[in-house]
Amino acid sequence: MNSKKPGFNTVCTHIGEIEDKQFKGAISPIYLSTSYAFEEVDTKRYPRYFNTPNQEALCKKIAALEKGESSLIFGSGMAAISTTLFAFLQKGDHIVLQRTLYGGTANLINEEFEKYGIEFSYVDSQTIEGFEEKLQPNTKVIYIETPSNPLLTITDIKAISGLAKKNGIVSMIDNTFASPVNQNPIDLGIDIVLHSATKYLGGHSDILAGAVVSTHEKIDQIFQVAKNFGGSLSDFTVWMLERSIKTLGLRVKRQNKNALKLAKWLAKQDDVAAVYYPGLKSHPDHEIAKKQMNGFGGMLSFELQEGIDASKFQKELKLIKSSMSLAGVESTILSPTLTSHALLTEQERKNQGINDGLLRFSVGIEEKEDLIEDISQAIQKVKTLALQY
Repeated sequence: MNSKKPGFNTVCTHIGEIEDKQFKGAISPIYLSTSYAFEEVDTKRYPRYFNTPNQEALCKKIAALEKGESSLIFGSGMAAISTTLFAFLQKGDHIVLQRTLYGGTANLINEEFEKYGIEFSYVDSQTIEGFEEKLQPNTKVIYIETPSNPLLTITDIKAISGLAKKNGIVSMIDNTFASPVNQNPIDLGIDIVLHSATKYLGGHSDILAGAVVSTHEKIDQIFQVAKNFGGSLSDFTVWMLERSIKTLGLRVKRQNKNALKLAKWLAKQDDVAAVYYPGLKSHPDHEIAKKQMNGFGGMLSFELQEGIDASKFQKELKLIKSSMSLAGVESTILSPTLTSHALLTEQERKNQGINDGLLRFSVGIEEKEDLIEDISQAIQKVKTLALQY
């Protein structure tokens, strides 16, 4: 590799590869051993210590994509999030979080932190003033998610990182929805970047994984907790994730393009009551999104007009799959009330602006005309059935 920094797709394809010195294969070999030598070796390798050959190589790739110094990979996004939070918070500490968070993260905070004596405050406003007024002398972490799940709210990353640095607080971001293709929070001053690697990094709806990226010092602090929590990732899944990331840039750029066109089309439909997508000029956070994102992502949410049953609509879709997760090459749709935010109470969902008719749409790489046709026929079918009763 020459001295010039490689481009994004080159990083996806080549950084963190393991050279097959024996057979000269074109891809990384996979090392499935769970037991390694401990005498006369430079590194004592053990899967729970996150340092098998495949684990170490993949961490280099993910760190390079997020422009961080180091990385760790986990068995799930929640393993990455929970381990990282507990690495920087202890009894008597306080954390400030935005209100619009992934349901699993919010559930972790609401159900577990009180048991461990960790205080927390949610910010209802996305403004820097909203975060600043929640700070306390014992605040150790500010945690944001942007774009948020499922309403695609946007938080000013640079403003948050500046607030954190000013007050000696660690800043963390869930960058899952954006992916490294669309957003690099470390460039904007954020200390720690988290991912559900199940989503865009994996991209094929066939693995479960999580990742965290930061400085060497902070990753080592997270590792000291991680080795005890045991959230490591099997090497076969590590190998699959490394393979999947090779096409990350190609996949996400196509999903960006499709999502923007679908959002614009949905916004013009009389049968659609609301569309949430930061790429739309009508989105209240559009200007912030333009400032900090390279693309607006493949995720959007929308609400159908009253009288069009959202559940029945999903059942009439032929191409778009009604499915629990997101960010695969195939388009999927779900009800956050019944899935991603089901663990929250009705009032907690209401506080986040999530109503029962909201649909979260993960736009895939299909032809946009086929996706539009599928949505159109499903709406018409539901309307026709309603008239028959």
